[in-house]
Amino acid sequence: MALRTYVSSTFYLKVRIIQCNRNILQIKRVRYERNDVIQLYHSEKGVYGYRPKKQQKHFEVSKEDIEIRSRNSNFYRLVMAYRQFAHKQANINPISLSKQVMLPELQPEQFGLNLMDKVSFKGIVEIKQKEGTVSEALNFLNNVYCSYIGVEFNHLESEEEREWFANTTEVCLIESLDDKTRIAIVTEMLKSQTFDNFLAAKFVSLKRYSGEGAESMMAFFHEFFKLSLNTGLTDIVICMPHRGRLNFLTGMLNFPPEKLFRKLKGYSEFPDDAKTMGDVASHLVSSTNLELNDKSLHVTMLRNPSHLEAVNPVSMGKTRGIMQIVKDGAYSNDHTTWWSDKVLNLQIHGDAAYIGQGIDQECLALSNIPHFEIGGTIHLIINNQLGFTTPPSRGRSSRYCTDLAKMIAAPVIHVNGDEPEMVVRATRIAFKYQRKFKKDVFIDINCFRRWGHNELDDPTFTNPRIYKIIQNRPSVPDRYVEKLIKSNILTKAKTEHIVKEHNKWLSKALKQVENYVPEVSYFSGRWTGMKQAEHNITQWDTGIDIDLLRFIGERSVHVETNFNIHHQLLKNHVQARLKKLMSGEQLDWATAEALAIGSLLYQGYNVRISGQDIGRGTFSHRHAMFVDQNTENIYIPLNSMADEQTGKLELANSILSEEAVLGYEYGMSITVPTTLIIWEAQFGDFFNGAQIIIDTFITSGEAKWMLSSGLTMLLPHGYDGAGPEHSSCRIERFLQLTNSKEDNVDGEDINIQLVNPTTPAQYFHLLRRQMIRNFRKPLIVISPKILLRHANATSSLTDMKPGTSFKPVIGNSDEDISKINKVILTSGKHYYALENYKKINGENDVAIIRLECLCPFPIQELFEEIQKYNHAKLFIWSQEEPRNMGAWNFVKPRFENLCGQQLKYCGRPAMAAPAVGEGKLHQQEVEEVIRKPFLIQTF
Repeated sequence: MALRTYVSSTFYLKVRIIQCNRNILQIKRVRYERNDVIQLYHSEKGVYGYRPKKQQKHFEVSKEDIEIRSRNSNFYRLVMAYRQFAHKQANINPISLSKQVMLPELQPEQFGLNLMDKVSFKGIVEIKQKEGTVSEALNFLNNVYCSYIGVEFNHLESEEEREWFANTTEVCLIESLDDKTRIAIVTEMLKSQTFDNFLAAKFVSLKRYSGEGAESMMAFFHEFFKLSLNTGLTDIVICMPHRGRLNFLTGMLNFPPEKLFRKLKGYSEFPDDAKTMGDVASHLVSSTNLELNDKSLHVTMLRNPSHLEAVNPVSMGKTRGIMQIVKDGAYSNDHTTWWSDKVLNLQIHGDAAYIGQGIDQECLALSNIPHFEIGGTIHLIINNQLGFTTPPSRGRSSRYCTDLAKMIAAPVIHVNGDEPEMVVRATRIAFKYQRKFKKDVFIDINCFRRWGHNELDDPTFTNPRIYKIIQNRPSVPDRYVEKLIKSNILTKAKTEHIVKEHNKWLSKALKQVENYVPEVSYFSGRWTGMKQAEHNITQWDTGIDIDLLRFIGERSVHVETNFNIHHQLLKNHVQARLKKLMSGEQLDWATAEALAIGSLLYQGYNVRISGQDIGRGTFSHRHAMFVDQNTENIYIPLNSMADEQTGKLELANSILSEEAVLGYEYGMSITVPTTLIIWEAQFGDFFNGAQIIIDTFITSGEAKWMLSSGLTMLLPHGYDGAGPEHSSCRIERFLQLTNSKEDNVDGEDINIQLVNPTTPAQYFHLLRRQMIRNFRKPLIVISPKILLRHANATSSLTDMKPGTSFKPVIGNSDEDISKINKVILTSGKHYYALENYKKINGENDVAIIRLECLCPFPIQELFEEIQKYNHAKLFIWSQEEPRNMGAWNFVKPRFENLCGQQLKYCGRPAMAAPAVGEGKLHQQEVEEVIRKPFLIQTF
């Protein structure tokens, strides 16, 4: 036992550390700053513990520096005022309508100083001379903090970070750029401007969302990639909105201009045989390798919808997915806490969208959470100072569009977009910070849009004063060219040559459009061996040997003798599961899930489940992880089934977010086809907080972009008296999002799978089927609540043995078919209520058929089942949901087209909300909904 003391800038931290089993350090008493001293982690056996966070070393100011600051306390306060407030006085707005205001906080007399007072500089500011006058210091401070860059870092919680940022800024902003760098960035800016001029001349009516006014972003990209290559990064994942996207793609990401021009002429960006509908030109992407000095960097720009910022969590998820593949030594086997130093996430935002979209707050909230952290994102804000046509004064309540960054204490560098050299310096500071501290950092390039929201828009309708300034000024590249020519770094002839050669290159590409054939860029690399789904996506043998199932089931609840498991779990979960496995009968939902996941892990697949409290499960049913009741250490039994086990289960308890978390999981699902990605909603209706992700990525991503995803969504659903919310997962919405045809075209290509399983075995086969097929499709599971422990909703091990599979349709097997006059079709847990009523009341002339799969609609299986009941006079659809909800409107036309029979509706009437909120009324509805199908005799 040892008592260790850490010195913090704000208090003393005392930690009593005890050596525990499995070499886990347990902290008994702790008081600390967030991310400052310790960090939660997983051990290789899936056990939580604590240890000092290596990235955050303790920071101490030397005694000499403290003495200097004490003797120069007034001057030190002035320096600190510059570091805190000078960004308000910095010249960061290239099109400002107001004059620069001198801040009283930065006046030396405020601190009892005169301009000619002698002060010591050592240990306070990064000036080469050791001492001088206050006037000399002010010249330095103004050049650093009040020129074309404004920095915000005083809100950083760690003193080490604040001192580092100040020192790095003061060094970076006074060092000069070499001429080679200047020539490189002016070349990229001129190419960007030439590209926009070329499109304007050749595609007059095109909304190209040009980079005009923001060309200095090219200086950022050039420096960023150079730093990335020299630092040894191997992968960059980028997400970006439409502004300047085409310039960036063709200019720096090796996107063939022939492919772009082909798209602009109305052709597909994919080969002719690809089963895809494509997307607009401003959503085009690139996945390419950049080379420099024998070093290679793979850069991936993600597909995105026009819903601004929605792609951000997707990029984070993809980044983590790549990190888990890279495994450069920073990861534990459980893929939990650490990140890879070789993979970096770059997010590019618009100013109005970043401050306006709530998904950005959710993403920042995820950034330091175990199972979601990716070691810090570099954010680039292309600050056009307009949101569509709305100026900042009406577009946000905060001073800056980046003020959201302060919620996670991320530094912000504001830079004038007219000054590309300052953009380069800002890039260097941000890159160094992210590399050192593995935290988010922001660069805010204040620029403008040369045209309106698009090139066909007239912005003077709403912003006449700003656009009078914009229209009367040279372009950003032309201003920089003039500066370099005056400095004898660039010549006019060299400028003309750059423009001429780029125009020549673009013209040549335009002539080759008719002969250009888009390359096949999908189902390669990590996706080699995968393909688009063919005719049969349902019938797959997903059974497992019964002895192996027993072994997996036993290991799923195994705990070592010195682990203090909760007494109720020991009795009701561990012992109960072992007893059922012994008999092979009465297996519940959680057991079937554990068997499915465990068998996939045993086969070498990885499984990740995320959501709110998913380790335990919303309904306290899963218990895939155990918490020691004395130490709070966490143990995941399925990660320790066998020594040779390669597959791992990651349980990612998430923040209270749907949109960002689901987007994150989608990003992982399109990256790693060998990992089953599961997202579970706390209640089914919570998915609607992520509707944008579902609409624009999950259900349409493959059709638009040829991006396959095996993401599985679990949405607890069922009318149990929970009221308007927590009853319905809105089945009708997902059915409306499917591309299933009403005439039941055989072999149609379905975009998603929507299932409503009624037995644990069905759920078992669904999870396994997601991975063993050679294609990936999103799976939406209308998952149960009361069926989790329903006495009749159980399965046996024989239901999961080899040769068994998921059944899209389940009919009755015990009735006399010749006596059946009425057939009731239903889906989900409602079946058990109908079946119970049938048995109690002796309704032997009624057959009940379960549609376990709604999409793809089970054409063949349902037809075969219906054919058994040739003498039936009445076919009824019974559901819990109101008439305008649920599956009724989807099933009716498909059933009638398939069977040539009319289908009668029985269920709640059309309603404005999914369910009533009064208990007695709910019970009356339940009784009526169950009884009515059996009472109806004729149409």
